[in-house]
Amino acid sequence: MPILEAKGLNKHFGGLTAVSQVDFHVDEGEILGLIGPNGAGKTTLFNLISGAIPMDSGTVIFKGTKISGLTPNKICRLGIGRSFQAAKNFAGMPVRQNVLMGALFGQKGQSYAQAAKITEEVLDFVGLAEQADKMVPDIPLAHQKRVEVARALATRPSLLLLDEMMAGLNPAEVDEAMALVTKIRQSGISIIMIEHVMKAIMNICDRIVVLHHGAKLAEGTPSEISASKAVIEVYLGEALS
Repeated sequence: MPILEAKGLNKHFGGLTAVSQVDFHVDEGEILGLIGPNGAGKTTLFNLISGAIPMDSGTVIFKGTKISGLTPNKICRLGIGRSFQAAKNFAGMPVRQNVLMGALFGQKGQSYAQAAKITEEVLDFVGLAEQADKMVPDIPLAHQKRVEVARALATRPSLLLLDEMMAGLNPAEVDEAMALVTKIRQSGISIIMIEHVMKAIMNICDRIVVLHHGAKLAEGTPSEISASKAVIEVYLGEALS
C-alpha cells in the first residue's frame, strides 16, 4: 500500500525544466532508489515533496492526505524527514544537541524529558552514542552524515528522504551506511534514497526510479534497471552484473 503518491509533478526555474510530469509512489516499508545524472532533478524532487520549494503543478499525497502546498514544518510534523546533499548540521552544537533539536521539534506537546529520551534512543540506534558530546566539526564525515540522519529520525518520521548519504564515504563506510539504511527500514520507516553509489542502490533498494532531464526515464526492480538499455545509455554506461 502506498505511503506516498506523487502525480504530475512539475517545476521550472525560468526557462529550465527541473521536474517534468513525474509520477511515482512509495509503498509502506519500501526502499525506493532515485538515480540519474547530475542535474536530472532528483534533489528538486525531494524539495517538492518536503515543501522546501513550491511546485508549479502536481499533487503529493502522504498517508491519504494531500501535502502539496504545505510548509516544510507542517510536512515534517506529518511524518516526513529528510537529509541533504551537504549535511546541514549545527556546527556550533555537540552531536547530542543537534539530535535534540529534531526531537524537540518533531512532536507537539511532549516534554523536554521525553525529547531527551528520544534523543538518546536515536543516538544509540545510529551508532553515535560515543560521539554524543563531541562538536560536529570534530567528527568524521561519515558520522556528520549520521548526525543529520539522526536528527531526522528524532522527529519520528514514517518516511525518510536520504539525499546522497553515502557520497564521499570510503568502501567500509558505505557498507556501514547501507547497514544503517536497512536497519531504518526494518524499524518500520519507508525510505526514498538519492544515491550515486550503485552498490548501495542495487543491493538495498526494492525499486528504482530513474530521472533524466527532469522526466522519469525508467522505473523497475534493480535487475530491470541494470539491464535497461536506455538507463545504461544515459547513466550507467555499462550493464551491472
